Amino acid sequence: MTLSVTPMEPAELGRIRILPDAGVGALHTDRGNLPLDRLDVRTRISGLLARTTVTTEFVNAHDTALEATYVFPLPDRAAVTAMTMTAAGRTVEAELQERAAAREAYDRAIEAGQRASIAEEERPDVFTMRVGNIAPGERVVVELTLAGPLPWEDGAATFRFPLVVAPRYIPGTPLPDAPAGDGQARDTDAVPDASRITPPVLLPGFPNPLRLSIAVDIDTAGLPLAGVRSSLHTVTSRDGHVEIAPGERADRDFVLRLPYEGDGSGAVFVPDPGTDGAEGAYQLVVVPPEPSDGPARPKDVVLLLDRSGSMGGWKMVAARRAAARVVDTLTTADRFAVLTFDHQIDHPADLGEGLSDATDRHRFRAVEHLARADARGGTELLAPLRQGLSLLSGSEGRDRVLVLVTDGQVGNEDQILAEVTSLIGATRLHTVGIDRAVNAGFLGRLAALGAGRCELVESEDRLDEAMEQIHRRIGAPLVTDVTVRGVDSGRPQSIFPGVPLVLSGRWTGAVPSTVTVRGRTRDDAEFTLDVPVERKDEPAVTAQWARTRLRELEDRYAAGDHTLEQEIVATSLKYGVLCRFTAFVAVDSRVVNEGGQRRRVTQPVESPSGWDMFGAAQPPQFLAAGAAPMAAPAAGGPSFAPSFAPARAQARTGAQPFAAVPSGMMLRGSNRKMAAPAGTGLTMQDLAALVAVEARRLRDAEGRPVAERRDLLADLATRLAAVLAGLPAEEVKPLLELAARLRGAGDLDAQWSDARRVLEAFGPAAPERKAFWKR
Repeated sequence: MTLSVTPMEPAELGRIRILPDAGVGALHTDRGNLPLDRLDVRTRISGLLARTTVTTEFVNAHDTALEATYVFPLPDRAAVTAMTMTAAGRTVEAELQERAAAREAYDRAIEAGQRASIAEEERPDVFTMRVGNIAPGERVVVELTLAGPLPWEDGAATFRFPLVVAPRYIPGTPLPDAPAGDGQARDTDAVPDASRITPPVLLPGFPNPLRLSIAVDIDTAGLPLAGVRSSLHTVTSRDGHVEIAPGERADRDFVLRLPYEGDGSGAVFVPDPGTDGAEGAYQLVVVPPEPSDGPARPKDVVLLLDRSGSMGGWKMVAARRAAARVVDTLTTADRFAVLTFDHQIDHPADLGEGLSDATDRHRFRAVEHLARADARGGTELLAPLRQGLSLLSGSEGRDRVLVLVTDGQVGNEDQILAEVTSLIGATRLHTVGIDRAVNAGFLGRLAALGAGRCELVESEDRLDEAMEQIHRRIGAPLVTDVTVRGVDSGRPQSIFPGVPLVLSGRWTGAVPSTVTVRGRTRDDAEFTLDVPVERKDEPAVTAQWARTRLRELEDRYAAGDHTLEQEIVATSLKYGVLCRFTAFVAVDSRVVNEGGQRRRVTQPVESPSGWDMFGAAQPPQFLAAGAAPMAAPAAGGPSFAPSFAPARAQARTGAQPFAAVPSGMMLRGSNRKMAAPAGTGLTMQDLAALVAVEARRLRDAEGRPVAERRDLLADLATRLAAVLAGLPAEEVKPLLELAARLRGAGDLDAQWSDARRVLEAFGPAAPERKAFWKR
């Protein structure tokens, strides 16, 4: 990444110079060369799996020992499975430990003068690496090994590797405690680790000091490959080998699209080592059936368009087009609402704040409003999500759809997920991430909560293709209640038109020759598919299952279930996959810095390509009020001088605070955990009123078509699961058990009778009280 070295005063900026003999892209200041000298990404793609080695090389040009901090992105669904540190001909294998223990081990080693490194996960796609006691003149190489899936749909797989951590909006009140990291934003009550995810940023045009190399080798694994398409970077391709041209910058995501001609369906079973093949992990791909020609079910659609300052430039243009495309695809049977938001929420003129019929006139007004949306302000994402979900909460007999168009650059992901979890219910939530360095991890998790799709748009020529996919997702799924016989397939899934269903899970016993996929079509017919099984020694499948399981547990933790901490740590350590509760730490036994005195350096990052962050005289609106101000260039100084100074001029020494919880849930200055979010806030009287409404809904729907009644039961199960969270389990046990039964497949009439019996027996409601979502 294009980076500065240490905090510099404005007068020092004019002394930056490029030395003729410094080498390709190397910079020099009066304080020394930049420590991160090389970033190398080597990937091997086999079918729909990618195995990647990321190599970072640090160099110390100072006359004292150096500790470098590097905040960097990785693919959000990748599993980090190994780390090594190499220096002075010595290679140390990192150990995966519980996060607090790893930080203690690292701090002890650094104070003792030993060379050490640690890698920690801050977000699903943001990581921090620290390398300490790099001796003067020494180079230290740290390698990370990871494996991840390639999304596949409509005959094409996508390999995406992020290269820059884009600035994120940081809401909340600054905390008085010592900062968690060395970034430029202050920690706040909404984002307690903001200083760990906000590295300083340099002005566009700053000379490239980083040797960046990316190479991809493609093994189609039997799937015919029609060709390879790349976006954003210049690449060369020959005989299945793709690499970027020299001189490319790390200011955007690297994206390859692989149009496979096969359908990609099948199942892979991977035995665990030491189990004699008696158990392991599997990955299953199910191609959707042909859609029926029946009429589409009417929809209620809420569209949320992010117009915050970070959406400036081409992103705002693309976002407006994407949003207008959604509006134009609605039919007169649908209803909709459009909300544009930054730090406030706006609506189209003449349409009001509720749902409107999708007439030609109303759609025109909405598109007109979207065309006037310009980037401004900060990304206050929680309020529009609340309002949009509230608009959809009263829809009955209609599909509920929320489409969020944003770059997702917020720091309070855990806060948003915690609050949205109990609001989504049966709403299908789709996210469209528009950016060249999109916050893919957060948008993917948000879409997963709403059983929707996450489409990532890194350039305008990709927009139409992505929006076509979102339009197809807005329709009802082709198959629901999908389970896999003979294996642990998790909660029932749905299959949408044009999108294969990809499942991973665990199996025990003998490896079968086929697995049977079962579900229900929209007309309540049984769906059955036998998928052939291939047994392989493929650790990436096991690692990917473990990463998926850890994401699920972490999301539940963020939503308030703090009893999962030990299970998360145990799962991470058992399968050797990094998560936000653990860290890789490598310690060299040799003492290279007697006394432990060192210079601390935080690597700033490049401005993401396409961002117009520095056109205004004021600091960007997407940073918190406590963020560091822009540093004005010295008189006569070069135009490529950094515009941000790190937030704290003096480097902090000694052990940094740590906790055995994800950094997003830390309160700095102590090892306290954030209090679990409040539950639904329902009293037992409120719950009785809600149950009475649900019972009446079932009575009123007694004569409806089978598909609608099954959808109503599925909706009921999700609503019960949400509102019962946090209530005394013994007092609501019948409802909890009902919700569990309704989440499984079964005879419709039996489930319907069961639901009516349990709801009507729960207790009478106070007639004057409304259901909580209508207050």
